[in-house]
This record gives sequence, structure tokens and C-alpha cells, in this order.
Amino acid sequence: MATTPQKKSTARHGFKAGESIVYPAHGVGTITAIEEQIVAGHTLELFVIDFQKDKMRLKVPVAKATSIGMRKLAETDYVERALKVVQGRARVKRTMWSRRAQEYDAKINSGDLISISEVVRDLYRAENQPEQSYSERQLYEAALDRMAREIAAVNRMSETEAVRLIETNLNKGPKRGAKVEEEADNDSEQEEAA
Repeated sequence: MATTPQKKSTARHGFKAGESIVYPAHGVGTITAIEEQIVAGHTLELFVIDFQKDKMRLKVPVAKATSIGMRKLAETDYVERALKVVQGRARVKRTMWSRRAQEYDAKINSGDLISISEVVRDLYRAENQPEQSYSERQLYEAALDRMAREIAAVNRMSETEAVRLIETNLNKGPKRGAKVEEEADNDSEQEEAA
């Protein structure tokens, strides 16, 4: 039985070549092609995704794309919700930093714009606030970069403009300096009492 070569289509599972998408672990990328590859005797359809900023190319099986969390860019109203999130009060749990760092990392790699904006909000430091540790700064910058890339792609602006937009919204939020210091004082008093 002869098999006829399948015609290459430009769309699969709602995704099409030339479209910008969000891949959870890497952020915004562009589907450059949908190709077939023979692996272990089986024909596999793959999305070829380029991540321009990271100078990286990823091949994702079409059948697995949605189950691994690949999605279309957020709608503009979802971007607005994410910008509202960064205006909110920082929510910092009183758990060990290593545990919080894992949670922040998981949120960044979830690919969900709202989760990423929560990390940006929680790790943001204004000029009048104490310095961040190296690992806090790394997580903050990773989250800010992911958020800015998606906002830039959705709003058709540069990443620099997107970062400015996010920072403007962060500065609309409540003044966090005094609140954070109060909590730190309360923590040290509780530790001394224990």
C-alpha cells in the first residue's frame, strides 16, 4: 500500500505559520513553519518555533502543543488585567526564600501572563526600598522580561516601551516601602520572643 505524501498546511490546532505564540518555558516565539519529520519510522508533525531574543529554535510536536501549555498571545483585555495586578499590593508569604523562589520560578515558567505579573508585583523594589538579593533580582528580571515580551507583541510596541508601561503601572501601586519594613520589624520581634 503506497502512502501519498501529505500536503503541508499552514495551520494546525488553531496555530499557523507566521503567528506569535507563548511557549511556557521560553516566552514569546514565532511559528516559522509546520513540518513533518520521520522519527523511529513514524511521521511526526512539528511546529518550528523561533525565539528571536534567545537566538533559539524549538521543534514541538503538533499533537503535544496544547497539552504542554503552548498558547496564542493574550488578548488586550487580559494584558490590561495583568497591568492592574502589578498595581496591587505585594503579597509576600512568610515562608523560606528557597520555597518562595521555587514558587516564583514555577509561575514564570507557567506561561500565564497573570501569574508572571504577580511575580513582577511581589519582587518589585522602588528606589526608596531595601536592595534585593541577587536571586530575587534574577527572578524579577526574568518575570519582567517575559511580561514585557508578551505585552510588546500584543500591543505592537518595542520591549523597552513595554517595560516602561509595566514600570509606570508598578509605580501606580501602593507605596510598599513602609509596609515591608513594618513586617520585617514584626518578624524580628517574633523571632526574639521565641
